[in-house]
Amino acid sequence: MNAHPSTPALTLLLSKYPKTSGSLFLVYNDVVHAQSWKDVEPVDLGEQCPRGAIQGRRPNTDSNELVYVVPCSLAETVSYAWLQSTFKSLSDPSEIHLGINADDSSIVYYKISSGIVKPPV
Repeated sequence: MNAHPSTPALTLLLSKYPKTSGSLFLVYNDVVHAQSWKDVEPVDLGEQCPRGAIQGRRPNTDSNELVYVVPCSLAETVSYAWLQSTFKSLSDPSEIHLGINADDSSIVYYKISSGIVKPPV
């Protein structure tokens, strides 16, 4: 992993949060290289939710809004309290995406909205 081109951007968070470093590395590289997001930066969620996240802008969309992706492993337990602390750490965005990865390196993204949101018609 140390020789990979993405490592310099992630070095601080990979060493600070070793338990979640694999998920962060996989999701970051998927967002940057496979999905070609723009203005991608790692984000430290701090003490409330000790892990790294990713912020960036999706390509080919009309919206210039920052999108937040919080990487996690399929083996982790995601609780309501964990989600609340994640939203709080990111200054309460309207939504976040969980980048859930499995042992085979596959990634599934789930959009989690803050509060009750009416589904689109």
